[in-house]
Amino acid sequence: MNILITRPLIDSEDLMGKLFSLGHKIVHIPTLKISASNANPVDAKKYDAFIFTSANAIRNLKLNNQDNSKICFCVGSITEKIVRQKGYNNTISAGGTVNALKNIILNSDQIDKKKSIAYFCGDYISSNLDIELKNDGFQIDKIINYTSEKITDLNEENNKIINNHPPDIIFIYSKRSAESFIEIVKKYSLNGLMTESRVLCISEKVLNVFKNSGWKKLEVFQSGEELEKLRV
Repeated sequence: MNILITRPLIDSEDLMGKLFSLGHKIVHIPTLKISASNANPVDAKKYDAFIFTSANAIRNLKLNNQDNSKICFCVGSITEKIVRQKGYNNTISAGGTVNALKNIILNSDQIDKKKSIAYFCGDYISSNLDIELKNDGFQIDKIINYTSEKITDLNEENNKIINNHPPDIIFIYSKRSAESFIEIVKKYSLNGLMTESRVLCISEKVLNVFKNSGWKKLEVFQSGEELEKLRV
């Protein structure tokens, strides 16, 4: 199959290698440029727990008084893996969705509403997790430690590959990435080649971006399920 990956290379290199080893043709079109924000280092002592809904939030983490025993709530297994690679050992994974993450925090016996939590995230987020937790009585500080910029240009080589080998499957990992990808498709008149592709979206909100633009073959998946979805 021809498979199109839209995540930055640092997030997709392992998956691309596995797909290639299985005989699939891979085209990599990153749709977002991730950069560190200008936020000052955070004093880890102020907080009893951290929340991460993205691996980018971990990679751009800047702390004073780091404490590797800090409770870290992670949206999914891949995020948790990267947190552990940073040296943290008290980690909890929600299995891939922000709603599941919220429920885990609400029902956790490791944290209560008297504790302070730092929620590290980007400048564009698909859900207001901090507001929802505040409404439930938690003490949350949202800290934007990275930014995302849309990539809407397509190099000549990838344009040629897509025209010669239209993708059977497209993986999309965020709402902003979906918006950027649709802009690329329109800009380079690729609708006829792309809209018949099977688009796998990381959430219902991502799926709705494509649905509202007239795309039909849409499914939701969780990060880590990519290989399983190819067998469906």
